[in-house]
Amino acid sequence: MPRPLCLAALILACLPPLSAVARTKLAALPARDAVVLRMDHPDATLVEEERVLTLQQGENQVDFSWQGVTIDPDSIRIAFLDHPDLVTLLSVAYPPGEAALLWRIHSAEAREERVRIAYLLANVDRLVTYKAVADTAETRVDLEAFLVLRNFSGEDFAQARVDAGVGEPVRVPSSHEETRQLALFRASGVPIRKTFTWDAAALPWEPKRLQQAVGIPVHYEIVNVNLVPTDGEPAPLWAGKVRVFQQDGRGGTIFLGEDRGELTPPGEKLRVYVGDSRDVVVTQRKLHDRQINPRPSKATVRLYDTDELLVTEVENFKDRPAVVDLVQHIPGQWEVAEASQEFERKDASTAVFPVEVPAQGRTEVRFRYHRRNVRP
Repeated sequence: MPRPLCLAALILACLPPLSAVARTKLAALPARDAVVLRMDHPDATLVEEERVLTLQQGENQVDFSWQGVTIDPDSIRIAFLDHPDLVTLLSVAYPPGEAALLWRIHSAEAREERVRIAYLLANVDRLVTYKAVADTAETRVDLEAFLVLRNFSGEDFAQARVDAGVGEPVRVPSSHEETRQLALFRASGVPIRKTFTWDAAALPWEPKRLQQAVGIPVHYEIVNVNLVPTDGEPAPLWAGKVRVFQQDGRGGTIFLGEDRGELTPPGEKLRVYVGDSRDVVVTQRKLHDRQINPRPSKATVRLYDTDELLVTEVENFKDRPAVVDLVQHIPGQWEVAEASQEFERKDASTAVFPVEVPAQGRTEVRFRYHRRNVRP
């Protein structure tokens, strides 16, 4: 069985300096009145517990020791809640070779003082997972979020309040070597955008010449707008595994796939990979790539610009219209000379064309650009 944290206090005032004899006289305090597990940080769990210290007038020593658990000693803090102006922390001592510390506390008079003790506890963490069920038209999803609480810390929490930073805090017991799954929130009828992503750096330009079919990655895009219930500022969607299902039209569901969703701030898009499609074919050719504007530079190096033209044909063999994101990568400094449709400049070297293709139809995109100050 795990051994719980042990908190004890010496109730004598005006104590001599720390010694082994003095510490053997420490008397155990009552159990914790309340415990909060703060799990809003992805890499650490902060425990906040409230207890009652019985203090005498003058100086008191309070011993905080722990066995069978891993606590970061530098993270341990104490706060006085009832009389913060009349109770003062004088010093903290760490006995050598022990999982313990001693606080020297001065109280203006004898009293019971409620305190909050906080520390970072290892081997208790959380995961956030999501379940998304799309409708048959793949235009909306019902999104559910779950908190998976894993406790291998060596400590039992009989009735902890768990604050994961997602949704409202919940009260739940957590025992050593126990894993629990808690519902965080559910959002119904969330709009989605189904996209096909063709990346010029990852997929073949002329797939019809290959001896095998080429699949194009398919994603659902979910915009994080008021998805997480909160009383304050809009909240992010935490990173976690997303499992995606689709209604089959007969009262059941089919499994589409799973992906790991990244941390998605409010207003940003959560992109979830749901598989590859062979119903959309992209063929791209570079019709010309010429050097223009040659000019001398230092030494024997000559700079020049380029004139490049890409023509991309997107064919949709599905019975529904499709949106295909064409991702083009252009190194160095460049500018657009001609574009048959709007595009988004994702970063300095990436352009994304969202191409709408009708059902059983095709769309052609022409993209001409100049790269500047190219070295041979």
